[in-house]
Amino acid sequence: MSRTQKWAEQRKGPVAVENEDVAWERRSAAPVTAPVRSRKLAKVPFLELAEGRLQGVVSSGSDVGRVYVSSITAGEHGLSCNTNNNRPCGGLSDTYACNHLKALLGEAELQYGPERVARYLKIDVAEGAALLSGLHPTVAPNRAAQVFSSFLRHLAYLELPTSTDPLPELQWFPATEAVI
Repeated sequence: MSRTQKWAEQRKGPVAVENEDVAWERRSAAPVTAPVRSRKLAKVPFLELAEGRLQGVVSSGSDVGRVYVSSITAGEHGLSCNTNNNRPCGGLSDTYACNHLKALLGEAELQYGPERVARYLKIDVAEGAALLSGLHPTVAPNRAAQVFSSFLRHLAYLELPTSTDPLPELQWFPATEAVI
């Protein structure tokens, strides 16, 4: 008898037991990977490796009411950087990453580690070299709306009261627990 089953027997009630045979991709709760190093959220409050790109929101250095929505696509290294009002970043060129993209890439290295970011973005760099040196940038389509929408969705979860109840919008995930 497992420790969980013994505990359930002592408790005299059903207990949820995680099914070890189910791949994490099919679980309702994805495993949370701890950041490689802690990072401050003031400059880059949101970043993620999603939808085939490193994407995030970068605070403006000059205006507290402005943020830049930045992304680097995996593989072709397409660069995109626009304000939250959908205006293009003045520092971005066809072959040069702006300071917002540099900050996004630097914070991603802190959050996920340089190896994981390089693997996701398909960047080939020498060991110990900066990831930025391995980019072969191109112009990417404007993805500001999708990235900013993802950011706002994450912010909405912060406004919810603390609860262990399931969220209705996440109920489409398959069940992965058995009740004893």
